[in-house]
Amino acid sequence: MRRAKRTETLFILFSVAACGVSFFFAQGVGQGRYSLWDSLALFRVPFLSPSERTILFAIRLPRILLAFLVGGGLSLSGAVLQGIFQNPLVDPYILGVSSGAAFGAVVAILSGVYFGLFTVPIFAFVSALGTVFFVFRLARVGRRMPLEVLLLAGLAVGFFFSALISLGMFLSGENLHQVVFWTMGGFWGRGWGNVWMVLPFFAVGVTVLLPFGRELNAFILGEKVAESLGIDVERTKRLMLSLVALLVASCVATSGVIGFVGLVVPHILRLLGFQDHRKLLPLSLGVGGVVLLFADTLARSIIHPVELPVGVVTSLLGVPFFVYLLRQRKRSL
Repeated sequence: MRRAKRTETLFILFSVAACGVSFFFAQGVGQGRYSLWDSLALFRVPFLSPSERTILFAIRLPRILLAFLVGGGLSLSGAVLQGIFQNPLVDPYILGVSSGAAFGAVVAILSGVYFGLFTVPIFAFVSALGTVFFVFRLARVGRRMPLEVLLLAGLAVGFFFSALISLGMFLSGENLHQVVFWTMGGFWGRGWGNVWMVLPFFAVGVTVLLPFGRELNAFILGEKVAESLGIDVERTKRLMLSLVALLVASCVATSGVIGFVGLVVPHILRLLGFQDHRKLLPLSLGVGGVVLLFADTLARSIIHPVELPVGVVTSLLGVPFFVYLLRQRKRSL
């Protein structure tokens, strides 16, 4: 028992250290190489040239922060939804948010409507919210929202929008590469405006969702058990689902559809022994942010000057590690 607690404490300390190291490392990567001098740029701001200030403050810092916010937001959302649905295979896109956002982005790209750099993110965000609202209405039975109905409604709406996206790609002509790049996810060309777009939803979502660890522990035992412990199940469920929907919608609208992080990071943490949501939620937030920041750093440097979609990197690196943990767990059963 004492050994397990010590291992948990060491992993938490390691995660905190990894946040700082990944942030420091990501600052120094540019043009396909790493420079320790660039990593130290924040400590020597008065001595930077105008071009170095532009690279640091207008390009690298917003991208680093955005990758961390999106990774942390998706991972936290995945952990919360897996607790609510009592199913470790649920991901943040189960409510149809990703398909709705991607459909909005496809409409923005193909319609030719343009009112600034945020045209696509705004279309994606509005479409994602509209999708979630429609799924919630579809799943409601009286004053209740049964989980199995919500799950089926999210899947059905998600498939419907996926079909519309495929149709849009088929008809997109010379805009096809733009549509494909957006749906594959990434942070190229993102700036402070995108950070400010995610930050309010991230701050509210994290502040409200993190204290729900005790309620999610009770949800794992079933809704009836949770009710017997004095939890208002329907109200708690609606609040958490709404916040997760807002958080995921803001992430997808700014970065495109990035898979793996929201599904597998919470699952890996569970395999490492973090079953208690009071620890799982903050760890999912931090580890998810670090994983996506590290993946984005690799995506923009590994085959410079070509930039890989970050979702490809997260899956290629994360799935083998996940399979390794799964095999270790099977041997211990």
